[in-house]
Amino acid sequence: MQDSSHTGSKQTHQARKRFGQNFLKDAGVIQGIVAAIDPKPGECIVEIGPGQGALTVPLLKRHGSLTAIELDRDLIPLLQQACVSFGSLELIQADVLNVDFCSFASTQGGKLRVVGNLPYNISTPLLFHLISQIDVVSDMHFMLQKEVVERMASPPGGRVYGRLSVMLQAQCEIAHLFDVAPNSFIPAPKVWSAIVRLTPLKVQPDAKLLNALDKVVRAAFSARRKTLSNALKGTLELAQIRAAEVDPGARAETLSQAQFQALAREFLALHG
Repeated sequence: MQDSSHTGSKQTHQARKRFGQNFLKDAGVIQGIVAAIDPKPGECIVEIGPGQGALTVPLLKRHGSLTAIELDRDLIPLLQQACVSFGSLELIQADVLNVDFCSFASTQGGKLRVVGNLPYNISTPLLFHLISQIDVVSDMHFMLQKEVVERMASPPGGRVYGRLSVMLQAQCEIAHLFDVAPNSFIPAPKVWSAIVRLTPLKVQPDAKLLNALDKVVRAAFSARRKTLSNALKGTLELAQIRAAEVDPGARAETLSQAQFQALAREFLALHG
């Protein structure tokens, strides 16, 4: 599901299920999102999935300029009309999964603040697409399904702690800001949503370590009910698990970020 937007003017665009569109209508929620983003002059803000402009318009009013990426070409003229009086809007009609944020940032001469109501049906691959380009991002504020935000921010030992939690937390500080009820949208979705802030860590793991971490984490959580000694067969030997000072009898959901990274370093030492 994607939370797109509703400007308060007469709705002329039918929400499309194939794009996962649900139009945000709650003025209080919109105000809360803009306040959380708190745009400042000179920043480069990129909005994903602007819909009909409910978030775009107040951001433009506060900031004066914005780049928005929208897949649904029929929404482009509606967005242009909604925003014409409020500032400079650059619209890119594209699938965000194909957008090269590094190249875009180089043309902007600075890091990007990425915001938006993400298409829920592609939220996980989109988050991984964005963190793969984290060097050009200063922060991210997103509306997502509440369950996804809980997974992102979960500590070790949590019921929903998993690959998404570990890999995002390896590169970002994650803050679950507030929840959004289904009746804040047209049409109302069947699930609650939430606003999340991702702030890149000042010191990022190097690419080799991240690649090793992903391999270890995938294996560990592919059979999360199994102990690490069983789940990591073919990935790490018992000696390597012990060398990382991790209990081979533990299960993946109990391991901290530091423990997973220790296992990743052992994987690098073993496989290069």
